[in-house]
Amino acid sequence: MADVPERMPLTRDFFARPVVEVAPDLLGRTLLRNTPDGPIELRLTEAEAYDGENDPGSHAYRGRTARNATMFGPPGHAYVYFIYGMWFSLNAVCCPEGKASGVLLRAGEILKGAELAAGRRPKARSARELARGPARLATALDIDRSLDGTDLCAGGDAPLSLLHGRPPAPELVRSGPRTGVGGDGADHPWRYWIADDPTVSRYRPHVPRRRRTPSAT
Repeated sequence: MADVPERMPLTRDFFARPVVEVAPDLLGRTLLRNTPDGPIELRLTEAEAYDGENDPGSHAYRGRTARNATMFGPPGHAYVYFIYGMWFSLNAVCCPEGKASGVLLRAGEILKGAELAAGRRPKARSARELARGPARLATALDIDRSLDGTDLCAGGDAPLSLLHGRPPAPELVRSGPRTGVGGDGADHPWRYWIADDPTVSRYRPHVPRRRRTPSAT
């Protein structure tokens, strides 16, 4: 198979596969964000798979809602959601249309536009922290709910695109439990990252929220 140019957008067929195939295959790909102030480019170093109605950890586990409708396709589009009333997270929709699934883009290395990313992440202590974690990634790249449904395969001047980039050697890809996922989906080894890359976020297991005990009167 001939080498694919690094700047070539990923195809719709790339995303129209099982999510546990797409997630590790997104490592090393280039996420291009065209902002009004200029482009920002990021090399993906960490991602997590969420398998829709088959996965208790997925937003689509209980079916379609207004919030998760983008997850049901078509593949190769962005699913952006708001979480904890504070942060946005970016996902790439996978599988054939009608089957909900997505890959959470967890972390990456800023390749271009670092000054723009740093302007949005003034608390970052170093370049490696600019997009180290899904909320930081979305903040650094100026991603919000308005980009939900954006075509990631468009390339060119599109607001968001995923390009072929430079995938790592297979022996550098690691996998393990997803961050912060509890219940029946806690043990799925569907978090993928590039070994020893400093931009990969720290793993944090799910911590159940404590219920407040009513005070005695």
